Formats: sequence, C-alpha cells, structure tokens
Amino acid sequence: MRTVRDESGRHYLLLKESSESSLVRDPQTGEERHVGNDRLEPVEGESPLETTSRAVAAPVRAVVGAVHDDRSLGLLLEIDARSPVDVRTLMGAVDLCESDLHGLLSEFRAAGLVAETDVAGVRGYETTERGSAGLSTLVDADERAGDR
Repeated sequence: MRTVRDESGRHYLLLKESSESSLVRDPQTGEERHVGNDRLEPVEGESPLETTSRAVAAPVRAVVGAVHDDRSLGLLLEIDARSPVDVRTLMGAVDLCESDLHGLLSEFRAAGLVAETDVAGVRGYETTERGSAGLSTLVDADERAGDR
C-alpha cells in the first residue's frame, strides 16, 4: 500500500497497480475505484497509515494525539467547560500537581487545542476552536454510542 495523489492534489491509498490503471481507495469515504496511472503520482514522506487516519476529522485527531489517558482528557474537557479559566482556579479544581498540569497545558498548546489568555489580569487558558470541535465530536460520538 502506498499514498498517491491525483491531479487535483487529493490523496488516495494505492491498493493495486496494473499497466494502465490502479485501484485506489479514498481514505475519507472508503470508496474504491480505478484511476488511470497517468493521473496519479506518488506522495513522498507520507505513510499510508497517516493517509488512512484522514478518515477522522483533523480536530479529533489533534485531541486523540494530545491526550494520554482519562485524566488528561478530563483536564481538556474541564478547560473547555470553564473556558476561559485562570490557572489558580484550574489548580484548585483538578487533582494534578503543578508540574503535571503545566506539562499537559504545554502539550495542549502545542497541539493547538488551548491558547493562553488573560483572565481578570491573571494567566489563564481557553480552548481553541479546534479543541472545542474535537471534543464536541468525541462527546457526541460517546452519546450516540450510549457509553457513559
């Protein structure tokens, strides 16, 4: 399996290749179809598994990549619920030591899920649009599945 792109720049997974055409799968829809080889070119530096992951919305992938366990997911949900929230309030509300809290906040900032902000003259955090969208999708999926 390899990642290829068509003339529009859309990425596909190359499943089978013959002399004239190739069987490709759209990672977002799962649709498989034959495309002429002259309309495809290889994508260097992108794993087919990365391409496959595009079936999941980018904000959700960002959340999944940044949270390590239920506590970190809970922290992100708590920030989203209180957004914006100052650091002192957050420290009093969660069961993390200061260094663990700041470590997770740094990871969330690096992933584009939270942003530093001023809350009544004190440093605080708020979820970004990307963070809120990813969490919203995950919470909605959980509600649809009835898994509480």
